Amino acid sequence: MESLATSPFAALTIIVAPAILTNAASILSLGTGNRIARVVDRTRVLASELASLDPASARAARYEEHMWRLRVRSQLLLRALRCFYLSIGSFAASALISVIGSLAAAWVGTSVFLAMAMLSLASGTMGVGGLVVGCAVTVRETQLAVRFLEEEARFFQDATRSNV
Repeated sequence: MESLATSPFAALTIIVAPAILTNAASILSLGTGNRIARVVDRTRVLASELASLDPASARAARYEEHMWRLRVRSQLLLRALRCFYLSIGSFAASALISVIGSLAAAWVGTSVFLAMAMLSLASGTMGVGGLVVGCAVTVRETQLAVRFLEEEARFFQDATRSNV
């Protein structure tokens, strides 16, 4: 079996893994960005409706509460997006470090390759950590979004019944 320092296929494998994970983090970033846009849109609609309501009304109080919930969701989504961006940067760094380590191994030797491999592994591990944390935060935001949606639907159902 060839060593990692002498096999071009082993070096390629080390480079491809971060590329695949970078793609996953990028897709999660796009989805999270879209979710933030939806929260922004909903916030604008509520703010517009809130401006036309009597500030002392029960409906205005509910809208204020909903605005607070949207702020919580937006903060969670922003935190998740930061984690995904950290992952993208970490995976890109990991791939670059792997390439440099492979090239250095050809000229300097395996000791440099091993040092670069460890650095690449640390960077990749940080990227995976960012993915895990970002996904966990996104799951929490999704739970809140569904719960808030259910509460909002009940509120509008109750309001419709009382107006009938």
